[in-house]
Amino acid sequence: MSLLVKETQAALRKELIKALDAAVKNGELPKAEIPDFIIEKPANSANGDFSANIAMAGARAYKTAPRTIANAIKNNIDLSGTLFDRVEIAGPGFLNFYLSQRYYTEILKDIASKGSDYGKSDFGKGKKVIVEFVSANPTGPMHIGNARGGAIGDCLASVLEYAGYSVSREFYVNDAGNQIEKFATSLEVRYLQIYKDGVEMPEDAYHGADITEHAKNFAAEYGDKFVDANSAERRKALVDYALPKNIAGLENDLLRYRIKYDRWFKESSLHNDGSVAAVIEKLKSLGVTYEQDGAVWFKASQFGNDKDIVLVRSNGLPTYIVPDIAYHYNKLVTRGFDKAVNVLGADHHGYVPRMKAALSALGIDASRLDCVIMQMVNLVRDGETIKLSKRSGKAITLTTLLEEIPIDAARFFFNLREPNSHFDFDLDLAVKETSQNPVYYVQYAHARICSILKKAQSEGIEPREVSDGELDLLCEKEEKELISHLAALTDEIISSASEYNPANITRYVIELATLFHKFYNAHRVICKDESLTQARLRLCIAARDTIKNVLTMLKINAPDSM
Repeated sequence: MSLLVKETQAALRKELIKALDAAVKNGELPKAEIPDFIIEKPANSANGDFSANIAMAGARAYKTAPRTIANAIKNNIDLSGTLFDRVEIAGPGFLNFYLSQRYYTEILKDIASKGSDYGKSDFGKGKKVIVEFVSANPTGPMHIGNARGGAIGDCLASVLEYAGYSVSREFYVNDAGNQIEKFATSLEVRYLQIYKDGVEMPEDAYHGADITEHAKNFAAEYGDKFVDANSAERRKALVDYALPKNIAGLENDLLRYRIKYDRWFKESSLHNDGSVAAVIEKLKSLGVTYEQDGAVWFKASQFGNDKDIVLVRSNGLPTYIVPDIAYHYNKLVTRGFDKAVNVLGADHHGYVPRMKAALSALGIDASRLDCVIMQMVNLVRDGETIKLSKRSGKAITLTTLLEEIPIDAARFFFNLREPNSHFDFDLDLAVKETSQNPVYYVQYAHARICSILKKAQSEGIEPREVSDGELDLLCEKEEKELISHLAALTDEIISSASEYNPANITRYVIELATLFHKFYNAHRVICKDESLTQARLRLCIAARDTIKNVLTMLKINAPDSM
C-alpha cells in the first residue's frame, strides 16, 4: 500500500481505540484491556473499503456480545478528521468503513508527487541482501531452466531494491570440481578425435556441439602441439582455453537478457585462498565432525539435516558441499551480508537443509539464508511440449530462445507464476500481438494512455495542474476501482519482497491494465466538462506512470506506441 494508505489505516486504528475508551467512560462498555484486532480490505468491495474485527476480538475481554460492542464503537467514533465518511455494522459485528472522495484525490496527488519513485519504500531499512541466481555450470551454454532462473532472480533483486533493501546480484562460477573434470575429458576427447581414430567419448561426458567447436578452434590455434603431451598438461591447456570463453559467453548472453551482475564469484578462489581448507578446520575445531572409514563426516543430523554428510573423502579430496559452505560463510561473515537469497533448481531440495545445518554448526543464524526453489519449465509449441535433451546437444538455450521470443516477453512470462510452480512457456503466445499475450496487453495499456494524451494535445488540451475539487469529480465506480488498485502498488512490492515472489508484480500490472481498459471503455476521457477532462487526464497519467514504474522494475520496455 502507499504511504497514504498506511497512514489512513493507522488513523482508523487510532480512532477505533479512542471510540472504545469513550464507550467505557460513558458506561456503554465495561472497563477492560483493549484486544488485538485486525484492519483489512474486504474481498468484496460492497463490504466497505476497510473492515475491522475489533468487536469480535473484544467479546471475551468486555464480556459483551460483538454486535453490542460494534454499536458502542459506532456511537462514539469520530471520522471527521479521517479519510472515511461512514461506518456500517455487518454480520456478527464487523465494522465496515467507507472511504470519502478525498481519499481517492489524495492517492492521485501522492502518485504525482512521487513520479518515478512511486512504489518504492523503506521497508527493508537498507539491509544488505545478496541474491545469487543462475550460477550455471560454465561448461556449456545456459538452458531453459537458467532462462527462468535469470528472469526470476533479476526481477526479485529489483523488487527487493524497490522495497528498500541494499541488493547485490551475484553469479557463482563453478570453475572447480567434478563438472570441470568432465569438461576437460570432453574437450580432450574431441581434440584427440581430430588427429586420431578410435578415441571414444564417454557416455556421461558433454556431447554438445559447443565442445566440438572449442576443440576445433583450439586445434586451429595450437595444431597438434598437445596430441603427444601428457594428459594433465593437455587437459589444463584445453580448459584454460575454453573456460574463459564460456564464462564470457555467459556474461554476454545475460547482458543481452538485461541482467548485469555486481560480481562473478569464482569457486576456484575459495580453494586458492584457503577458505575451503579453513572451513573444514573450523568445523573440526567446533567438535561437529568425526572420522569414519578414512573420511571426515559432518554431524549434520545434530543440526536439522536427515543424516550426516561427508566433508572429505577417504582420498583426501573435499566433497562438493565444502566449497559451498565456504562460499556462504564468505557471504554472511566475511562480506557481512544480512541475508543471502539463492534461486535454485527443483533438484536442490535436499541441498537447503544441508547448507542450513552447516551454517548453524558454524554459529551463523541459518535463517539468514533463504532459498527460492524453482520448478521446471516446459516449452510448448502448437499445444505440444517440446522434448529436447541437454546431453544430446539439442537443448534450447537462452540464446536460441531469445532469437525466437522478444526479451520483454521472456522476462515477463517467466515471472507469471510463482517460482515453486511448474510452468508451461507457450512460444506461440509469447510472440502474439493480441490481448491474450499478457505482456503485450500491459504494454498496449501504456501505449493507449500515451495515445490518449497525444490526442488531447492535438485538440489543444494540455494537462494542467488539477485542483482537489476537480479530482473529487472522479467518483465513478470504474475510476475508484482504478485508483484503489494504483494505491496498492507499494504493498504489492513489499509482499513480493517478503515472499520472494515477483509473480505478485506481474499479476498486479496485468490487473492494472485490465482496470484501465475497463475505465476507458466506460467513460470518455475528453468530454464536454473541462474540469472532468483534466481530472481524467490526471488519472490516465497516474496509470501510465505506475505501469511504467512496474515495467521498469522488471526491466521491460514501456512503449509509447504499438
